[in-house]
Amino acid sequence: MGSVIAILLFSVSLILCLLLNFSVVYALIVGYIIFITYGLIKGYDLKVLVKKSFEGVLTVKNILLVFVLIGMITALWRASGTIAFIVYMGSKLILPSILILLTFLLCSILSFLIGTSLGTAATMGVICVSIGKAMGLNPYYLGGAVLSGIYFGDRCSPMSTSALLITELTKTNLYTNIKLMLKTSIIPFIATCLFYLFLGLKSSTSPVSIDATNIFKENYNLNIVVIVPAILIIILSLFKVNVKKTMLLSIFISFIIAMFFQKESVTSLINYCVYGFHHSNEKLNSMMKGGGILSMLNVGLIVAISSSYSGIFKETKILVLMKKYLKEFSKKTSNYFVIFLSSIISGAIACNQSLGTILTYELCEELEEKQNMAIILENTIVLLAGLIPWNIAMAVPLKTIDIGLMSGLFAFYLYFLPLWNLFLGIVKEKKKINR
Repeated sequence: MGSVIAILLFSVSLILCLLLNFSVVYALIVGYIIFITYGLIKGYDLKVLVKKSFEGVLTVKNILLVFVLIGMITALWRASGTIAFIVYMGSKLILPSILILLTFLLCSILSFLIGTSLGTAATMGVICVSIGKAMGLNPYYLGGAVLSGIYFGDRCSPMSTSALLITELTKTNLYTNIKLMLKTSIIPFIATCLFYLFLGLKSSTSPVSIDATNIFKENYNLNIVVIVPAILIIILSLFKVNVKKTMLLSIFISFIIAMFFQKESVTSLINYCVYGFHHSNEKLNSMMKGGGILSMLNVGLIVAISSSYSGIFKETKILVLMKKYLKEFSKKTSNYFVIFLSSIISGAIACNQSLGTILTYELCEELEEKQNMAIILENTIVLLAGLIPWNIAMAVPLKTIDIGLMSGLFAFYLYFLPLWNLFLGIVKEKKKINR
């Protein structure tokens, strides 16, 4: 009973932070105190609990380092013109009837390259939505396409923090996971493309001719060389080069390109790496500002604090009772269905993708072997978190592109992929039982 009360108190703190518009970090700190207190009441030693919580943080040390690299790379890709080039060239393909489809595809490509949903929403998402609104397209269609696209890469990019987190939790190989993720997403990806093509063809548009990307041409040297940092990520990832080494090389090349092609000073570039990119042109700045190590501070704290819970949970066995019920329920239904259901509950309670992933894993880790668990997590909680209105995985991107929560209804990829793989998972388990 005590474990249930502790989790409920933590849930209340999360809800209060949401209602009062406070950072989730505060709720996570309160949660840390709650779970430490629960452990003390159960007779566990304080030193042991603190030690176990730090062991939990150590499991994601590589992710925290990658956060630093992501902050630098997203700032330098802005400074070097890499993102500007992608947006500029991509926008040249846009026709009103296929804009919704292209929004999904362009956001998918960029999110795969940079591995961040928020960074993609703030760049490609903003551009596509601004052009789409000018053409008279339904903003919810555009919002849904952006959500689908940004989580395509957030799920399977070699630079994605969620992919790295799941790799760390399950002790699996990142590139093996990516290969399996792509394999399990083929049908949903094609179906999503057809869905957005249909929406685009049936949408009425205004005959407004708009070129919202001239500002990039005016403020950047869009020499094809500026695309090299992005191409390097793709090539080195294909050769399975270590993610951190890949990112470091891309950061170095971006730094050099920004100096010689965009005429940025060394001092400015170092400043961008820490504080994020900013430009004197107000219009350009509104679209391109961001990145930097400090931009990852909040998400880094969320991952670090929530990861500390895993050590406390294991030591105090706080989830044992819930795990027991879930295991029994899986015998009556299926393992995949229980993980699917747990991911929705965890995502709703956690209010963020990282803690939702950790909670789902902690609750269901005994149901599947490590490799299967990694892919099921990628096919459930990572995407479903983006459909929960109060989860920052949905709220922040939509706030960035300034479109309402109804967009979730049109984020087809986020629910079709989990449901498709749920169906396949249940069929597969039934076949095993019948043998």
